[in-house]
Amino acid sequence: MAWDTEHTSHKESVSENRGKRAPGRLWGTLQQRADFLRVRGAGLRRAMPGFVLQAAPAEPHISSSGVRKIRVGFTASKKVGNAVARNRAKRRLRALADRVMGECADPNFDYVLIGRSETLRRDFASMEKELHRALQRVCRREGDRENTAKAAESL
Repeated sequence: MAWDTEHTSHKESVSENRGKRAPGRLWGTLQQRADFLRVRGAGLRRAMPGFVLQAAPAEPHISSSGVRKIRVGFTASKKVGNAVARNRAKRRLRALADRVMGECADPNFDYVLIGRSETLRRDFASMEKELHRALQRVCRREGDRENTAKAAESL
């Protein structure tokens, strides 16, 4: 049986869905390298056993609905493993973001989740707890920086 290439095209369905967010997803994805570099340069970072969370104050952007949307980027280096392992690690991080980011993340920040080799082996429930804790620490650290800067200005 031959494949009918004239009437069915995978490229058509892929191009239609590209750029649309997944149903039920409360966050958008960082895709530009400049955004990843900006988040890394901000210095707000928490390393956990299953991942690394980086954050930066969000640039002023408003979605079409008029509400600022949380933006999250995902990455995994070759230290994680081959392409299959890196893609699996990023899928786990996206699932983690689906569960936690909507309820805990501050929309005034952009986040990057970096996969580690432990991302593939770590229990998902413990990674959820770690992400909750990391988000609290990152936001508190930014608040500490603002308070320190205000105190220095008043001197």
